[in-house]
Amino acid sequence: MIKKGIILAGGMGTRMSPLTKAVNKQLLPLYDKPLIYYPLSVLMLAGIRDILIIVNKGQLSQFQKILPKNNNLGLNIQYKEQLKPRGLPEAFILGEKFIGKDNVALILGDNFFYGQSFTLKLKGCVKLKKGATVFIHPVKNPNLYGVAKINSQNKVLKIIEKPKKYISNLAVTGLYFFDNNVVKYSKTLKPSQRKEIEITDLLNIYRKKNNLNSEMLGRGGVWLDTGSIEDFYSASNFISTIENRQGFKIACLEEISLKNKWIKIKEMKNQMSFYGNCEYSKYLKNLI
Repeated sequence: MIKKGIILAGGMGTRMSPLTKAVNKQLLPLYDKPLIYYPLSVLMLAGIRDILIIVNKGQLSQFQKILPKNNNLGLNIQYKEQLKPRGLPEAFILGEKFIGKDNVALILGDNFFYGQSFTLKLKGCVKLKKGATVFIHPVKNPNLYGVAKINSQNKVLKIIEKPKKYISNLAVTGLYFFDNNVVKYSKTLKPSQRKEIEITDLLNIYRKKNNLNSEMLGRGGVWLDTGSIEDFYSASNFISTIENRQGFKIACLEEISLKNKWIKIKEMKNQMSFYGNCEYSKYLKNLI
């Protein structure tokens, strides 16, 4: 069972400059909540309470204002500063002490997921004992993504980064589940031409050992990479539409904690005081 998760919230955010010159991308508002709330909510929906957030050097205090250490969510949130981005697998090298002897989940801080059966799929993925599992999702333009070819048992047969020739339309999303070997494997990776260690190389180690599985987000599920201005506001518009039409909030951290029985009504009231007089607090009040 996976009980630990990492959110990779570093990076330079250059595709969203100048917005990200002074503020980390994961702290920008995605509709009515900071972007970081959305990947954090995914780990919480999976039942993961021990969470490491990797941030850029010098930006730690900004995250601690939004997610203070004693934030009454029933979570154990730790932070690790990253000197400069060196590729996604560096998360496991930086997080080696945090991971210890456990298996671990990784989610990228700018990925948004939504779907009716999504929580059930997450609950299945955290049962991983050996190997690795990646979330995949059909896309219209697979040449822009890391793409996976799978067999009828959902084993990954091939992964190619931005393929020039069509192999499938299944993009590898920014949500991964790994056994404890991930730390050891990450340390063996050599930098690519981009001078970064690549997640595709890490996944291929598992694939060659016939230990790489996939989980389909499924038709009707939504995966959005909010790394560009266009994608960021498309995601914001989507969240606005769903929340205003259906009357519930996506990625309400307190609501997830309450349903998981990690907090009680008292802690919910503390959170209302923390946020102050705002629409988010009003939503929490309606919950109780």
